[in-house]
Amino acid sequence: MGMQKDRVRFNVGGRMFETTATTLANAGRNSLFGALFDDNWDLRSANSGEFFIDRNPNCFAVLLDLLRTGELYVPTNMPEKLLYREALFYGLQDHFRSAKWGQFDGNRLKLSHSTTGQAPGDGTAIRAGPDGGCCIAHGCMVHVYDWMLDEHPPINLDYQRVNDVGWIDAENIMISVCERLGRGDGGMGLFSKSTGELRHKFQVSHENQVKSCTAGALSFSSDYKIFSSCKGRSNEYGIGVWDQMTGKQTDFFYEPAGWSLGDADKLQWLNGTNCLLVATLFPRKDNCYISLLDFREKKMVWSWSDIGAPLTVDEKRVRDAIAMEESNSICVVNEYEDLGFLDLRSSSGGSIRWSSRSRLMKGKMPEEPCYPKLAVHEGQLFSSMNDSISVLCGPDWVLTSRLRRSVGGSICDFSIGGDRLFALHSEENVFDIWETPPAPVMSSFS
Repeated sequence: MGMQKDRVRFNVGGRMFETTATTLANAGRNSLFGALFDDNWDLRSANSGEFFIDRNPNCFAVLLDLLRTGELYVPTNMPEKLLYREALFYGLQDHFRSAKWGQFDGNRLKLSHSTTGQAPGDGTAIRAGPDGGCCIAHGCMVHVYDWMLDEHPPINLDYQRVNDVGWIDAENIMISVCERLGRGDGGMGLFSKSTGELRHKFQVSHENQVKSCTAGALSFSSDYKIFSSCKGRSNEYGIGVWDQMTGKQTDFFYEPAGWSLGDADKLQWLNGTNCLLVATLFPRKDNCYISLLDFREKKMVWSWSDIGAPLTVDEKRVRDAIAMEESNSICVVNEYEDLGFLDLRSSSGGSIRWSSRSRLMKGKMPEEPCYPKLAVHEGQLFSSMNDSISVLCGPDWVLTSRLRRSVGGSICDFSIGGDRLFALHSEENVFDIWETPPAPVMSSFS
């Protein structure tokens, strides 16, 4: 129980509340309530003996209960979006989200929402935001949704096609686009999530001259670098590097003869080795090329290609790849959702070790399948195929659960972030939101 000197009074919209400094401290330093404490976590005094806040008192009561108990109870007559807006004002959005769902676990995910997009045609990509929202690329449009799935003004790119999108942080989105026919341009831009405003255009320089190019796959490192595959009109084929803080190009890894970097389908930054995975896959190219680039040494430190490999069906149809640093391997998947592994400890890559126990699909292929995608999150492996996403765990990557929704057609892309999994379907631009339910509150009795 709070002592008398620990008690705090609030006048919220004319309604009185009383709580303790201990309860308010649960809000954390970066909240409105955290600002009421000094550096030693001693509560500052209110001049009138109470703090006045001109906000909704009903919402304040719910959020104060959340700080007291860690549980969120939303009255049936209170719109959840209104409560979330108030949580944003008080800086309690993380508490709100944590009470709504638990820590991400692929084996406990439940379908929370399904939303139909506004743009016609198939989606290109879906990317989960760090705050629980997402963005979806459709043709030359990018649609942005916040955590409550309210859509922000769409970002309209006057180019041929958006190739990739990625979140720099919770407020900024990077978009890579094709070069416009007859107009040049293309490349990458940094846009505001909330307004769609272009904040910075990233340029490619070759021999000290700015070049127009098509920017493709994107990746970001923890030391504020941006990577993108690039295709120019002359020799600007390769991987460009830019500084997030200055927006300036800092490096360019040119595509070696007989290899493919500028057409890459996927880039993945590996924090443990400070290398970049670059994967160019079938059917974008007739052959598959997977490599690790070390920008410090200016060289390709690992590579694998199916050129010269036995002409088996599996070897020729690798559709996605992802590095798994903990096991020193790269996981690949073919169109039948067979999983295979390449050894990163072998500089030549070796051959794919296909895992029979990880084969997930049975029966015939559907008439209009989507290419499978891979993701790794918190030690779990995720693989999409047709209308479902498989979850694999353990050292042998055994299938432990499957996420499926029968509406919307095949899954063309999925993304994990902000403690949510987003899955984009090929029909009607339906996307699903999967969440982990909060763990039950355990009560003890003496």
